[in-house]
Amino acid sequence: MTAIRLGALAQSCTETRAVLDTVTVDKLARVTSISEFVARVLEQYPDAIEWQGEKVVLPQPSDYQAKLNASLEHCTNEAEANKLVRQLRQRWYATIAAADLLQQMPLEDVLAHITATADAFISSSLAWLYPRFCDRFGTPRDEHGDALPLLVIGMGKLGGGELNFSSDIDLIFCYPEQGETDHPRKPIENSVFFTRLAQGLVSMLDQITVDGRVFRVDLRLRPFGQSGPVVASLSALEYYYQEQGRDWERYAMVKARIIGADANYQQQLSALLRPFVYRRYIDFSAIDALRKMKSLITQETRRKGLEHNIKLGPGGIREIEFIAQVFQLIRGGQQRQLQTQSIYQAYQAIAELGLLPQSSVDELLACYAVLRKMEHVLQQLNDEQTQTLPTEKALQERISLAYQQPWQKVDELIKTTMVKVHQHFRQVIGDPDAEDEEAGELQLLWQDMIEDDTAVDVLVDVGLAKATAQLIWQQVNQLRMDVRKRGSGPRGRKAMARLVPLLLERIVQFADSDSVLERVLQVLRKIMTRTAYVELLVENSGAREQLIKLCRASSWLTHQLALYPLLLDELIDPQHLYQLPKLEDYPSLLDEFLMRLPEQEQELEAQMDALRQARQVLQLKVAAADISGALPLMKVSDHLSYLAEAIIAKVVRLAWFQLAEKHGVPPGRDIDNMGFAVMAYGKLGGLELGYGSDLDLVFITDSDYSGETNGAKVIEVQQFYLRLAQRILHLFTTRTVVGTLYEVDMRLRPSGKAGLLVSRLDTFASYLREDAWTWELQALVRARPVFGSPELCQKLIEIRQQQLCQSRDEAELRKQVLSMREKMREHLHAKVEGQEFDVKQGEGGITDLEFLVQYLVLRFAPEHPTLTEFTDNIRILEGAAQVGLMSAERAQELMKAYISEREVIHQLALDDRGNVTRMDLEEYRHTVIQAWRHWLAD
Repeated sequence: MTAIRLGALAQSCTETRAVLDTVTVDKLARVTSISEFVARVLEQYPDAIEWQGEKVVLPQPSDYQAKLNASLEHCTNEAEANKLVRQLRQRWYATIAAADLLQQMPLEDVLAHITATADAFISSSLAWLYPRFCDRFGTPRDEHGDALPLLVIGMGKLGGGELNFSSDIDLIFCYPEQGETDHPRKPIENSVFFTRLAQGLVSMLDQITVDGRVFRVDLRLRPFGQSGPVVASLSALEYYYQEQGRDWERYAMVKARIIGADANYQQQLSALLRPFVYRRYIDFSAIDALRKMKSLITQETRRKGLEHNIKLGPGGIREIEFIAQVFQLIRGGQQRQLQTQSIYQAYQAIAELGLLPQSSVDELLACYAVLRKMEHVLQQLNDEQTQTLPTEKALQERISLAYQQPWQKVDELIKTTMVKVHQHFRQVIGDPDAEDEEAGELQLLWQDMIEDDTAVDVLVDVGLAKATAQLIWQQVNQLRMDVRKRGSGPRGRKAMARLVPLLLERIVQFADSDSVLERVLQVLRKIMTRTAYVELLVENSGAREQLIKLCRASSWLTHQLALYPLLLDELIDPQHLYQLPKLEDYPSLLDEFLMRLPEQEQELEAQMDALRQARQVLQLKVAAADISGALPLMKVSDHLSYLAEAIIAKVVRLAWFQLAEKHGVPPGRDIDNMGFAVMAYGKLGGLELGYGSDLDLVFITDSDYSGETNGAKVIEVQQFYLRLAQRILHLFTTRTVVGTLYEVDMRLRPSGKAGLLVSRLDTFASYLREDAWTWELQALVRARPVFGSPELCQKLIEIRQQQLCQSRDEAELRKQVLSMREKMREHLHAKVEGQEFDVKQGEGGITDLEFLVQYLVLRFAPEHPTLTEFTDNIRILEGAAQVGLMSAERAQELMKAYISEREVIHQLALDDRGNVTRMDLEEYRHTVIQAWRHWLAD
């Protein structure tokens, strides 16, 4: 600024206020030398900036609206109102610019002031216009007679409370509900009223007059863009975002905030938008959507020659925003703290959740401050919306004056900052400039016009034998046809076109590639209409690798992943997938799954679905560790057994709560002392549970049946426990879309199917003592209490030990055991041919060894009670050696045979192949047969 112009300006300021001191004049000279905009405003309004010494005086952000409301009260027509808001805008923005350019405000304060002025201009202008439109057209009212407002949704940086100095404002208008105004003669539809009001507000803010404009208003973010209605009802908004919403709109709606309305409306808007913006599952489609948006922006930047743009260029402000928003869109549905319009709060949540290291968040926010500061300086030069670094020397010198540094240093600071940002951006979102080069020529297999011979040649070129290539092409081609038949929308089809070649690239490396692909495609066919899961696999190479690994290892796991696609979320983090909990932690893990339920979804059905999901997820973790070789068989069974026990406890408690709420509880009973126990038999009882095992359970109570419950609907105690058992079985076995918990077999209860669902403790003991068959006593060898009070469980342990230690006729016992074994073999032994062997029911198989162990306990427990201490076969065999029933070497051989045969059955189960194998198990069979003949031969 020339000395003559500065002198005149200082004189004008002095004439309107007290004489400016030398320091203040120096500050004034510096600001006006940098900002042509501030100089123009002061020439027109010399009192625009208030000084207190060398400091610029600003209102509090919360005061702008009150000041504007007070001023607008004196305006009697639109011309006066338009003039006032424009003049105030010039004054306030010149003041903010002066304070900012003099380094008297931190960035967050600058953003707060600019956003507060925008909020004030919108809210106060609307408040001034509203009664005038009501006078002309009547007032829109709800069913209670209350006036309905026009809701103004601020988007972008306005919505986030981070508006820049010369920004336009992105708005969406809506209103609460349909209806008519209350005009006595010519009522109009609410939609018409609010459209006219919105147009009036836009005119008041955006129309250019001799005094300028307040803001450029952009309405293109509204539903259907420029072709859509200016104003929509809340219900119309909800329908649009449910049915028509696009990816970029999800990104935009992260920042949506209603300006100046009642907080209830903001809550309504948030509830309306949340399902659209924040998916309940981990949503990796957000990465691809944001990457493509950034790619389009980059192309546009290059086309317009805006490579030096600090907002849109590589490493610019937009990339910092994208990094935050990709985490918000991916995980915001599960992590509520990410659901914020503020970039600062979003990054704070990202750090707290460990999604990025604190050091990365600190660096990104520091870069954000540098770039936003430069953005404001660029715009404060002449109140222009620009983010491009100048090439003109005069402008560079003015910026250097603002920074009080040479231009070279300022330029170097910006360039260094943008390099840091772009490095973070590429780590999080990837390189938007790189085309999808993954999978190379295999992408051709998804092209519609590819010929069969060409497709086979492509597969042969990557190393497959021609016969295998033909099989794989048949599978891929069939999948392509299936995708076309089952509409998944353009987004889903595009995701599948990316995913299949990526999977093929890895699968073709296996010798059994055709069978691996067949299993993987089983999963794809189940998820191909659920685009989010397809995109998860596209975006996460680790998840793809785990999917292939699990499918290749196990047909059973393939089936589980296909049935329950939610398990795919667990593949995202391999380290987390293979990290097993401690055995004693399963109850607390189940509690965590239930705690994730929103408060409004705490009903029993939702809790049971959460338990089903928990079982599937935790079982998947065990299976993943199992097939990786990190978990021996015995540990696999331990984990599956402890998980089942934790679920049993949770189910019993949920059933108890449900009954107690309706009927009260038996006398003297409560949740901590139910007088109810669960006895586990079979595989769970023996701590040898498998992935698909049923639960063999018996329910027992030691309560007195003579009383009644103490609730609103009184029932007899016996009836209470019967209903409790029925409720438990219902919770376990009812099938929903999330599957069942477990199949439960109650046939081992006293009197079998004819017996009561719940046995009294004394009845249970007398039945075992007087009426139990030998096969029931054999089952008792593997029985143990898995739920109940310590006292009741101890009683059951004692009853079991007492019955197992009863003296028995040796010959009769052997006869009964052999008879039962033959009946079982006759009914259950699979038909085998040639070298095949039924590992479970064949001679020398698992069941033979189990029967032998049960015989040893029933035969020798009277002399050696320690044999009843454990319920699993391995420790019983160890105990048999310790009491001298067999040598330690023989016990070791039998244990080795048992574990080896169990491992085979376990692998067969993972492959869904029954119990028959061609594996050479002769050594182990011989060991079992020898022991069988020694103890049980006639």
